[in-house]
Amino acid sequence: MDRRAFITLTGGAVFAVPFGGEAQPGAKVSRIGYLGPSALALERHLLEAFQQQLRELGYTEGRNLEILYRWADGHDDRLPALAAELVRLNPDVMVTSGTPGALAAMSATKSIPIVMATSGDPVRTGIVASLAKPGGNVTGFTTLGPEFEPKRLELLKQAIRTLSRVAVLWNPANPVLPLYYQQTQAAAALHVALQSVEVRTVDDFGQAFVAIGGARPHALMVLADRFLVAHRARILEFAMAKRLPGMYPYREYVDAGGLMSYAPNNVELFRGTATYVDKILRGARPGELPLQQPTKFELVINLKTARTLGLTIPPSVLGRADQIIE
Repeated sequence: MDRRAFITLTGGAVFAVPFGGEAQPGAKVSRIGYLGPSALALERHLLEAFQQQLRELGYTEGRNLEILYRWADGHDDRLPALAAELVRLNPDVMVTSGTPGALAAMSATKSIPIVMATSGDPVRTGIVASLAKPGGNVTGFTTLGPEFEPKRLELLKQAIRTLSRVAVLWNPANPVLPLYYQQTQAAAALHVALQSVEVRTVDDFGQAFVAIGGARPHALMVLADRFLVAHRARILEFAMAKRLPGMYPYREYVDAGGLMSYAPNNVELFRGTATYVDKILRGARPGELPLQQPTKFELVINLKTARTLGLTIPPSVLGRADQIIE
């Protein structure tokens, strides 16, 4: 049997059963409620970074730590019910990823501390009062994505110099995504015409792909959203079928065959999340822990995909890449 077995329940919920049995008698067991927007298979590398940092801080599942997992399987509408389930289990702290997850957790509890591994603009979406003094029961990490959407479009334009039409795939059901799209529109001064393609639920992908195919854009740009990244395989399959080069908001897309991404290092954000969880378990109040912003953004380019698409990425762009996938 594997060292850790996973039991899937209805509604996308998953419990992890740690190797080694139940916690040792007498040991204080800290309980973390983990609300995941997609699925274990798609978030495993981030979860491993989170767990590894917890181990380095002295927490071992099965000894002094229990993590209760709930996965939405790429369906944001499941997040409120899953958050409510976690709250009923009364964990010491909850961990979320993405703005919809944070909002679902906030609606479910005003007392249990919440640490956001990622979030868009938590001030403008009403999650916290300010980055320096969040107040309430929420803290964590923010990418402040709207400021970086123009940069993504600029890099795509530099990589494809003849670029003039771009389809922008985004999820307006995520409260922060309209802000992202507005910033992308502002970058249209690069003389690039944008096609807005909205996807709110899984059922919208088919119509969205038909709309993109009919418009025949030169490239695809996907805005930062955990719902969309949960369905990245479907997006990438379409992009390759249509021979559409893409700019993506997370390197997970590029690792799976997308052309390029410009994004913060999510692994480091999840390690930082574990550090904030530790501070709270040791008595810190989430409302007094300032939200952290990433200090490094990475440009990742998949040259294998570029060759498949018949693209030659200019040396000036390759020279700026933090990683090139051959």
